[in-house]
Amino acid sequence: MSVAASNRDLTAVRNLLDAGRPLIYLQTPEEERAVRLLQAAAPETPLLTWSVTEGLLDGKRTLASQADGPRGILDFVIAHTKPAIFLLKDFHEFLASSAEVRRRLRDLYHACVRKGKFAVICSPIKVIPPELEREIAFVKLPLPDLGELQTLLREEAESLRVAGAAELAEDLLYTLGTALQGLTFDEARYAIRYAHRHAGQLDASAVALLQEEKRLLVGKSGLMDYVPDTVHIEHVGGLDVLKKWLTQRRDLFFSSDSVSVEIVPKGILLMGISGCGKSLSARAVASVFGLPLYRVDMAQVFAMGTGHAERLFADACRTMEEIAPAVVWFDEIENAITRQHQDSSGVLDRIFGYFLTWMQEKPLGLFVAATANRIDLLPAEMIRKGRFDQVFFIDLPDYQERMEIFRIHLQRRQVVVQELTLELATVRTEGWTGAEIEQAVISALTAARLNGEPLTDKYLLPALNEIVPLSKTMQEQVKHIRAWASDRAVCASSKGPHRKSSKPQPPASGTP
Repeated sequence: MSVAASNRDLTAVRNLLDAGRPLIYLQTPEEERAVRLLQAAAPETPLLTWSVTEGLLDGKRTLASQADGPRGILDFVIAHTKPAIFLLKDFHEFLASSAEVRRRLRDLYHACVRKGKFAVICSPIKVIPPELEREIAFVKLPLPDLGELQTLLREEAESLRVAGAAELAEDLLYTLGTALQGLTFDEARYAIRYAHRHAGQLDASAVALLQEEKRLLVGKSGLMDYVPDTVHIEHVGGLDVLKKWLTQRRDLFFSSDSVSVEIVPKGILLMGISGCGKSLSARAVASVFGLPLYRVDMAQVFAMGTGHAERLFADACRTMEEIAPAVVWFDEIENAITRQHQDSSGVLDRIFGYFLTWMQEKPLGLFVAATANRIDLLPAEMIRKGRFDQVFFIDLPDYQERMEIFRIHLQRRQVVVQELTLELATVRTEGWTGAEIEQAVISALTAARLNGEPLTDKYLLPALNEIVPLSKTMQEQVKHIRAWASDRAVCASSKGPHRKSSKPQPPASGTP
């Protein structure tokens, strides 16, 4: 089943053929797509394909043996007496390595002008030598847009004999098409067939299966990981200001109103004390927006050092753009900056500069959630407006938030304790992080299981004695972080960044 060439691509190629440009470079990994595009752009002109492995083909029939090598095919095109389009597959290798081929292409350019003959190079990467920049007309075929993917979904549904294929609801097509964005036609087709085979139907339940192909795609870079275990916002204790900000801007993120493009949220920076819920909140962002989550380890990016680091990171950024819409999580971003300051080669400075520019200019459809512990290490250019919509400081939880965190972890483990015990535990954990509270619950559960009993009140309070909170072991650093953030970030909780009360407080009037 084939998908018709889009009007955008068809017009671009047809204009070049109509203008008589004898040398055209199509950048695309999809050779069959290039074939369909050329056939649609010039249906009356014969199309022949060439590769170094199969030689010159007219359909499936092998032609002229003298056209076996790169020099041979160029000689054949020049000597050919009739109008034709010659699609040269992976010819970029010869452009880069052979001065003879580069010179012969210039000869071909002049020999084929006004002859109706065209040499079209098809390659997944762009390699145009300086001496051919004026002669070669370049077209990069973008990945399929949402409309093209929806067309593919209809065609594949009919081919797979999916019930109701002709009447797939528009909202379902949008959901499924969005899940496929960032894939080539071939990748999307494989993903659709994989989802149908395992889900038995193309409906909302197939979205996760469709995104499996994306997971494989991002895994190829070695710098990104798909994060399947997103967190529902209700499973994050406290942080009412952050939660409200996210839920209010969810609809703005999907706005298609061109007048409102500037108010579409770009991302947030979550900074604060380790263990207070930054990573958990990043996972919750994807859940609120209903988007897949991908994690980028910036420390790993900067650890690559010299060599191919710059190219690999640029490729990773392009991959991020291709998988949109999505939430991209940059974890512990300050670790990367520490490495950058230790580098003397200049490579890491260039990567960091590229990253800042990308943050400023990245396309719509990508929401960035960055996390940082050592906020004092972040340079001013990182946190200035324009990179992020808001910088949130996640502080140690107050009484109400600690009680909420206790309830969440106990309910997840189907544990019920007396209210008085819960209140005592909440009071005794003043200055604790959410991660430390969770660890106390796990310790209590472990002790109960070792005694062959369910977790009850008698195990919870003793477990609190086994943990020394970070606010005591790193007291000066916690004070420093709080002082730094007091006038540089918005507190993620409405109670403010310096909470000292260990008793429940009534909500202030008008508090959101």
